[in-house]
Amino acid sequence: MFNPCYALLMLFLPLGLLAQSECNGRPEYCNRRYSELSFVGAHNSPFVGFLPQHNQEISVLSQLNLGIRYLQGQTHLNARGKLRMCHTSCFLENAGGLDTYLRKVKGWLDDNPDEVVTLLVTNGDRLDISRFDEAFRNSGIVPYAFVPPSSPHKLPMDAWPTLQQMIQSGKRLVVFLDYEADMERVPYILDEFTYYWETPFDTTDPFFMQCKIDRPLNANPDGRMYIVNHYLDIEKVGVLFPDRVSAPRTNAPIGKGSIGAQVELCTSAYGYKPNVVLVDFLNQGDVLRAQDMMNAF
Repeated sequence: MFNPCYALLMLFLPLGLLAQSECNGRPEYCNRRYSELSFVGAHNSPFVGFLPQHNQEISVLSQLNLGIRYLQGQTHLNARGKLRMCHTSCFLENAGGLDTYLRKVKGWLDDNPDEVVTLLVTNGDRLDISRFDEAFRNSGIVPYAFVPPSSPHKLPMDAWPTLQQMIQSGKRLVVFLDYEADMERVPYILDEFTYYWETPFDTTDPFFMQCKIDRPLNANPDGRMYIVNHYLDIEKVGVLFPDRVSAPRTNAPIGKGSIGAQVELCTSAYGYKPNVVLVDFLNQGDVLRAQDMMNAF
């Protein structure tokens, strides 16, 4: 005998199967647009160690395993013209090829299907976009890369997909390049300053008592996400180095000079929270608690 209850069950079962239980570790993130979330990001994520020039103490994979979903890193050409993850110059710090770095991230994405990751890559030598496209394609990571449906035009902030939509589509890697992006030629590498503005970097004020627009010059904040550069430097013999000693306070969720304090300052100035807060030594302090607070958890 036909039972209408079974028919209803079969009708709604596929919808249930499509629903994500968690996105980036939280069920609450699934229905939020990418542009509505705030991420704590790893500043200079490849430069790991305990020498004065290093910005992180744990590897890129450990950063991801800790819960970081936004990775930033510098690139430069080495003496042989190879594109490398280099800090200021390849003579100072060379963390290997960009394609090698990307393969690590791809492997992590392969193993973690419910996660959305963002890469912000800097182009210090102002290289043509084809050099970056080559490295990304060689790594095998491009099939994960998100291409805005508006491409090559800017995707409005209120038109970004939710994390759940990105995960279900398989396009769960967002890539930004600070200079020389060309979204007509390489649509999956987005121009950073089309989508973001940034606060000043290389800050030596331990209280971070400003939230000025530093880049792009004279930018209008309307319609842009923004990045707070919340990492502290210390000057020694005229050279700036990451301030490792102050990291527990700098990376705290509350208190003077904390992530929370600068986020509050910026939010009051612009009327919306930062989308990214870049930090050094992210294993110190409590950066994930700060991220939860930004996202109202």
